[in-house]
Amino acid sequence: MNFVKQKLDSARWFIDAIRQRQNTLLVTMHAILAFQKEYFVEGDEKKLRPMILKDIADVTGLDISTISRVANSKYIQTHFGILPLKFFFSEGLQTDSGEEVSTREIKKILEECVENENKRKPVTDEKINKNTSGKGISDSQKNCGEIS
Repeated sequence: MNFVKQKLDSARWFIDAIRQRQNTLLVTMHAILAFQKEYFVEGDEKKLRPMILKDIADVTGLDISTISRVANSKYIQTHFGILPLKFFFSEGLQTDSGEEVSTREIKKILEECVENENKRKPVTDEKINKNTSGKGISDSQKNCGEIS
């Protein structure tokens, strides 16, 4: 009788642990989806907001280390492909206007600048830096055509 009770208790504990893990994942995903709503609607990487583990921890009430474990080695299937959860986390930089912009957005804009440059006369890092320093990100986008 004691043996059966131990096995039942162990099984209940295991089921509860799985439910808690599932709940933690759902709560975390809802927070990420809400935080990055514009991206999930449009699929444009430039719509990703700067988001760090602490942002999601604050919204969910979970510890940062828990959010890190949830985001590690987990993936989400979207209309835009299967992406690691870590994809949605990035640091931010502040523009002159005080708006915070994701470093991923800045990288995407720079990639577009280089992609659209005259390949016979590539844009130098100095020229990109000169044209983007001290300006908001939208101004940098406008300068991409001018620096090619």
